Amino acid sequence: YVMQRLIQGDVCSGKTAVAAAVIYTAVKNGFQAAMMAPTEVLARQHYESITSLFEAYNIPIKVVLLTGSMTAKEKRRAYDRIECGLAKIIVGTHALIQDAVYYDNLALVVTDEQHRFGVKQRESFAKKGGVPHVLVMSATPIPRTLAISMYGDMDVSTMKTMPKGRIPVVTKYIKSSSMKPILKDLKEYLASGGQCYVICPLVEDSEVLDAKSASQIAEAMQQYFRGTYQVGLLHGQMKDDEKDRIMQDFQKQKIHILVSTTVVEVGVDVKNANMMVIYNAERFGMSQLHQLRGRVGRGHQQAYCFFMSSSTSKEAIERLKYMEKSHDGFEISMYDLQIRGPGEVLGNRQSGLPTFLVADVFKDFPILNVAREDAMRIVEGYEKRNEYYHLMSTIQEKLKENNEYV
Repeated sequence: YVMQRLIQGDVCSGKTAVAAAVIYTAVKNGFQAAMMAPTEVLARQHYESITSLFEAYNIPIKVVLLTGSMTAKEKRRAYDRIECGLAKIIVGTHALIQDAVYYDNLALVVTDEQHRFGVKQRESFAKKGGVPHVLVMSATPIPRTLAISMYGDMDVSTMKTMPKGRIPVVTKYIKSSSMKPILKDLKEYLASGGQCYVICPLVEDSEVLDAKSASQIAEAMQQYFRGTYQVGLLHGQMKDDEKDRIMQDFQKQKIHILVSTTVVEVGVDVKNANMMVIYNAERFGMSQLHQLRGRVGRGHQQAYCFFMSSSTSKEAIERLKYMEKSHDGFEISMYDLQIRGPGEVLGNRQSGLPTFLVADVFKDFPILNVAREDAMRIVEGYEKRNEYYHLMSTIQEKLKENNEYV
């Protein structure tokens, strides 16, 4: 039967390796496989990692990259290879679902960081291959209770373990609004040849919010380290090609300190960057802090993450101190869920999904699981034996009234 599966795993758990194994299976059976990422940086990273993985095992499979910033000539060449079937694995961004792209025999669709794509985008991708197998991946750990609520139409697989040799990131909460308490550590670390992320909650200075801006911190650090270390600035308001250029310079070690907003939150893999400083850490959610922290410690070196905060809020301090001792994204998301509730954890777009009038999302998990199994049995009975006809007809009528997908 056709796979519809969500695979969720903590940062650095090895989801890409699992995806590569599934992709290899599809290709070995004579089909095409495509993998879509939300940004060009991440798409290029997947392209390079999958290509190098197959090369390491002497597997002669043609992998093609397709992104929006490619020239018209490069795109046309990629389109031709995809349509004739020469390209067996296609890695890219939203460019994969454009009208100009025709696949030869697409049988597997993989989407990375699935929450960054809309439902319509995922549907468009799936339709490119008729009825392909669908694997969606997420590095944002969701408690299984919520995963079943939100992705009831999918099988949910959870990766709880880490690859061998991965060292936990040393995490410290620093009660300060400046980098002064850790400046000596930063200098020693940079002198050893390492690179550092500096994360800020704002792009520009704000008259309303008392928080550090990336522009302000980048300018100050450029002055301080002038002639010694190169400082780069990265934020979401930049054009895609500019963001790609800065990230590539950071990966090539042309930039030693990257001052950024949360645009580096997901997927970016720079193994030489093993220190991160986060200003105004109290302004970030716990799962977001965990995602940011996951940008360091991706190799075999000891990594460090400093949460800078001058907040006097008891709850904020407790959350940051909890992050010091916990490195399990699922534990962190559950702790955050208990403190803030499901709406705030998942964000405004998804806040209505897991809220129940007469149930407790923690205590009633077994009932939720049984209800899901019953619902699946009803649908299966309707499709195979036309059972529950009146119930299904009523549901379909209601969906039609609301112009929803039936």
